[in-house]
Amino acid sequence: MRHRSVPLITSFPGVRRNVRRSTVVALTAGAMLTGTALVAPATQAAESAPAATAAAAALPTLSAKGAFLLDNTTGAKRYGKAADTRRQMASTTKIMTAAVVLNTKGIDLNRKITVKQTYRDYVVREGASTADLRTGDKVTIRQLLYGLMLPSGCDAAYALADAIGTGTTVAARTKSFIGKMNTKAKDLGLTNTKFDSFDGISAAGNNYTTPRDLATIAQYAMKNTTLRAVVKSTSYKTTATTKSGGTRTYTWYNTNQLLGSYTGAFGVKTGTGTAAGPCLIFAATRNGKTHIGVILNGTDRYKDAAKLLDYYSGVSTAKTMQLRTLPPGAQRD
Repeated sequence: MRHRSVPLITSFPGVRRNVRRSTVVALTAGAMLTGTALVAPATQAAESAPAATAAAAALPTLSAKGAFLLDNTTGAKRYGKAADTRRQMASTTKIMTAAVVLNTKGIDLNRKITVKQTYRDYVVREGASTADLRTGDKVTIRQLLYGLMLPSGCDAAYALADAIGTGTTVAARTKSFIGKMNTKAKDLGLTNTKFDSFDGISAAGNNYTTPRDLATIAQYAMKNTTLRAVVKSTSYKTTATTKSGGTRTYTWYNTNQLLGSYTGAFGVKTGTGTAAGPCLIFAATRNGKTHIGVILNGTDRYKDAAKLLDYYSGVSTAKTMQLRTLPPGAQRD
């Protein structure tokens, strides 16, 4: 099972036809997931308490099968739909990847990592999204975070897991890193979240969360100033040293079209998979209120997010919102 995709328009020998459209040098995003549907306890379709400013308005109707919204200041729940139903999460997985990296003791964001052919081979083998990292290039952990979160690079996720995990082999280090992701989920008190992947690609389908859990992960991750700077960027251009000593330019575009479309939006991460459907972690500040939310399997995820933000911020802009147009060649996730 693979993502829906568009034709690849950049040169990348051997990439399967389901790899997505690329940026100038940064290919696709949105890790794919496989596996069967997850079984979870039944929950109420929607559970919320309207904000005082919107008490008279009708509760938004969402396309999402699961959703959650929390007040970032107090952590209080504002809205929930199937809030505790386990679902696959596609590339929204990478919010935990980034959180583990950034909260590693003594992390040096300027540490340079040499891109291995293993990372590129993985992308080809899985037909996965990629930042198009080139073998032998030396990139910093900070650069890898942009490659992870903007074009949703599975190669960037692989590089980070390999660099931060412990062990004597690549396999051992990536397994160690996934262990760190699960440990952090437990530390956050999450009982309905499990990771078996550093990027969202899950052969067994054992990479799952709930809207409530994912919102908690996002709130934790977004406390980091570096991550906030990364996810609010609509694009990122940087250079790296090649194995021959030359310079290569990477340009990545953020797949999150809520940015630049909804006033006050400042993140966070998209994800799309065959089993997961379209997913979105979002964050915005309106009328002095900051909210973080999650949409899982929503056919109109951006409008869903805007409706919730409008309702609980006391504004009305979702109906007229025009999504930011991604430039030609940019990936869609």
